[in-house]
Amino acid sequence: MQIFKYGITLSPMNEAQKYLLQDMSVAVVDDHALILEGFKSLMQGCGVKHVETFIRATDLAEALVHRDFDVYVIDIGMPDMDGFALIDLIRSAYPDARIIVNTIHEEIWLLRRLLDKGVNAIMFKSTDFTQMVDAMTTVMGGGQYFCSGLKKKIFGSKAHVDYPSEREIDILKALAGGYTSKEIASMLFISENTVETHRKRLFVKLGARNMADLIVKAIACGYISAPEIMKDREARQGD
Repeated sequence: MQIFKYGITLSPMNEAQKYLLQDMSVAVVDDHALILEGFKSLMQGCGVKHVETFIRATDLAEALVHRDFDVYVIDIGMPDMDGFALIDLIRSAYPDARIIVNTIHEEIWLLRRLLDKGVNAIMFKSTDFTQMVDAMTTVMGGGQYFCSGLKKKIFGSKAHVDYPSEREIDILKALAGGYTSKEIASMLFISENTVETHRKRLFVKLGARNMADLIVKAIACGYISAPEIMKDREARQGD
């Protein structure tokens, strides 16, 4: 058993893990410097020579122009960029990217959105940090890794909840921005009838009585944010 900086204790690795880790390049995105330092210490202690840390999501976005990494470990709660947008950006640049989400957020709707995005692993920050080694070697081997907390929340839940789809969230954001069904149809290259169908489903899924209630509930659930709505509406008024 080895003890690294910050008191991180790691059980001995097997030969397969050592082999997968030795030449791995890792990008870590988190807005907490202590987490970045702790992660880098853990990875270097495991023999990973190429670890690059980013305290801003936009810094990683700029780095993607010049290079890619074997594994991306990202916090979706970055203040400078929406975490789902960051996932899309990485996948747009490198479709086969292995993405591990390391998050404090344990809301079921958000976890389901991550699963829909096809991320390779999801870790809660409340989980033993050393499990990240297992997650990284699993995704490098072509598998998926979900921490035990996520398995309990998602796969252990018996109640069925109908969450908005990615397309419905796009429409929800546009509606909150003040766009009409005709404008949304043009923006998303779909028919007005399709927009109306999704809009009706959103009212049912969020249990909303009217548009104002829909937006309030969408903000409360975390599907959209008030600052984003204001920014979109200001931009729209400026057009």
